[in-house]
Amino acid sequence: MVQQAEKTATKGGRPRIHESADELRHAHYLMVMIRRFEEKAFEMYTRAKIGGYCHLNIGEEAAVVGAVMPMRENDWIISYYREHGHILARGTEPAAVMAELYGRETGVAGGRGGSMHLFDAERRFLGGYGIVGGQMPLAIGTGLSSKYRQTDEVTLCFTADGATNIGSFHESMNMIGLWKLPVVMYLVNNQYGMGTAVARASAITDLWRKADGYGIPSERVDGMDFFAVKRAMEQARERAARGDGPSLVESNTYRYRGHSVADAGRSYRTAEEIQEWRERDPIGQFEKVVLEAGLLSEDDFHENELAADRVVGEAVEFADQSPQPALDTLYEHLYVADS
Repeated sequence: MVQQAEKTATKGGRPRIHESADELRHAHYLMVMIRRFEEKAFEMYTRAKIGGYCHLNIGEEAAVVGAVMPMRENDWIISYYREHGHILARGTEPAAVMAELYGRETGVAGGRGGSMHLFDAERRFLGGYGIVGGQMPLAIGTGLSSKYRQTDEVTLCFTADGATNIGSFHESMNMIGLWKLPVVMYLVNNQYGMGTAVARASAITDLWRKADGYGIPSERVDGMDFFAVKRAMEQARERAARGDGPSLVESNTYRYRGHSVADAGRSYRTAEEIQEWRERDPIGQFEKVVLEAGLLSEDDFHENELAADRVVGEAVEFADQSPQPALDTLYEHLYVADS
């Protein structure tokens, strides 16, 4: 995979399409729906209906959907705080996610988690975590459990560029590599840790190479290209499921907005840089490739846009009408106790 990473990073090249029209239609819908959801979350935040922190996936849709789609129902997914799109791609109802952002009783965590701590046990989505790198040690646990029980389960662990410079990244990578756990470490490199560019924070800017120190195969892909991401993740998942150990995939992508909704993102990057990345928009790239291949039509895309608008609108209506958690439940769900 290291040799493949060098080839991908230097030469590019588009993988062949092997998805059916239905799979492509679903992938497109997810990307459009995630973008519409995030745009609406931004609006609701500015209207003070969403409080606390709120980190959006706008611009990262291909990096998100391409990573999640290859995962099976029995696989585990662990994420970090920019996880709205991750849980939506996993199949959680947008209404329940929006209600959680509102802090409502009907949210995925009963209104107790908010934007950074989304959770869906039924779909084995084990949460977003607000501490940078805090999710990574949990992948050791799920990976070890799957290996110990001799299952074909795989853990997809989302991490990001800023986390590669802290202890939990290296300690987790060491244990995952040492025990050859069925974990795919998926590194979303959106070029900035808050307002700090990768080159100003990391001695090695080819972040995928950091896996070399732990004997973990790695590669870098174009995170704005759905097909490139999905092919890499399909291979990494297959490797883990058959017992050949972990992989790390670095996905080079970009967030169009600031680090969080409260960050205008203007002090540390230029309008020209943002525009350059917008010209490689992941949804636009996907549509162009699929249209040229004759697999979907403009009508298909338009139907998906209408469906996404409707679903997101219904999610906001559901959140608006949902009750706040009762104050007398404040201390519930803090501990697991034997009955």
